[in-house]
Amino acid sequence: MMTEAVDPFSLGDGFETLTTDLDLSGGAFGLIIKGLSMSPEFKEGDKVIIDPAVAPHPGDFVVAKNTEEEATFKKYRPRGTSERGEMIFELVPLNDDFATLHSERDHLHIIGVMVEHRKYRRR
Repeated sequence: MMTEAVDPFSLGDGFETLTTDLDLSGGAFGLIIKGLSMSPEFKEGDKVIIDPAVAPHPGDFVVAKNTEEEATFKKYRPRGTSERGEMIFELVPLNDDFATLHSERDHLHIIGVMVEHRKYRRR
């Protein structure tokens, strides 16, 4: 949901509409993969559709944010429940050159679960 009073896009950029045949919640959105942390399965420029209404299961790919409002896309790995009853989890990159994130240490909040991945042929 856009809440900024200024245009967040550079000239020529903006929202893109993705269509799908999935039955999604009203909060579903698409993201374009950036970076190398999820290669080789997810390459820069691939598009994923995220649904916030879907609860994550072990092995799902999720989008999460930290306390600095930075978003990341990783593989979800639950690790148990804290003393406060909160789910403890890790977010694991597929590329071993990147670090695994931990919910307790990195203060992560799951935004939604990937429900579709669009790969594009590259030459």
